[in-house]
Amino acid sequence: MGGRKRETGIVEQVDGGVAQLCPDDGRPGRWTLLLDGYPQSALDLDDPRRLDFEYMRRVASIIDAMAPAGAPLSVLHLGGGALTLPRYVAATRPGSSQRVVERDAALIDFVRRELPLPRNADIRVRAADAREAVESLAPGRFDLVIADVYGGARVPAHLASLEFLTAAARLLRPDGVYAANLADGSGLAFARGQAATLRRVYGEVVLLAEPAVLRGRRFGNVILAAAASAGRIPVAPLARAGAADPFPARLVAGDDLTDLIAGARVVTDATATPSPAPPANLF
Repeated sequence: MGGRKRETGIVEQVDGGVAQLCPDDGRPGRWTLLLDGYPQSALDLDDPRRLDFEYMRRVASIIDAMAPAGAPLSVLHLGGGALTLPRYVAATRPGSSQRVVERDAALIDFVRRELPLPRNADIRVRAADAREAVESLAPGRFDLVIADVYGGARVPAHLASLEFLTAAARLLRPDGVYAANLADGSGLAFARGQAATLRRVYGEVVLLAEPAVLRGRRFGNVILAAAASAGRIPVAPLARAGAADPFPARLVAGDDLTDLIAGARVVTDATATPSPAPPANLF
């Protein structure tokens, strides 16, 4: 059964709340997915390479720079949403093998029914908790692991610990890259703790965020990227892409990242908390 159609889009009850697909009246084929009123994903069915959300463009810059253009990748996506980034990888790197883990089975069904995946794309979606899936998968399987998991607009605590990040690192090939989308506000306590914890697991960690977010002036997205070996993260292309974005981002790495996260403690299962809730007026 299809979702209820309204003037504002298609609405359906899913496991995690009320999902709504809102069309862009001025641009056919473009949709925004909201869950309980919070924007989750934006998608252009006619051109999956076009990304409206700036945090997705930052993750896409990692996808673009980590391997030669067009080369297929093996990718694990933790968090599904409207499956925007899997579609982006399929469009820019044909032949890629992608696996998606999304806890909300009803949301998966809703999105796949209303916004079908490309038939020639190797994208398999599994309904499961991200941590349980990570702990069950075979090691050394993926070139890239992307963590973009939210519950009630917050990153769950059990996906923010050293134990989880260590398990996720086990899934990567030796030159693989881990990328995470977080949201944080004044003081960046959550993001700083995540960067410090990633440094315990990986040899190189970088951070991308808008300058206003870095200075604690507003709540926003923070992208972290990590790799086992120093020099694996394509710092220069990521910095250029961030600077050229309509909402420019600053890349923080090396000694600058050390200064930013000074005093932040490694997060464990015993100390982990969810990411902070966004301000009520953010959206």
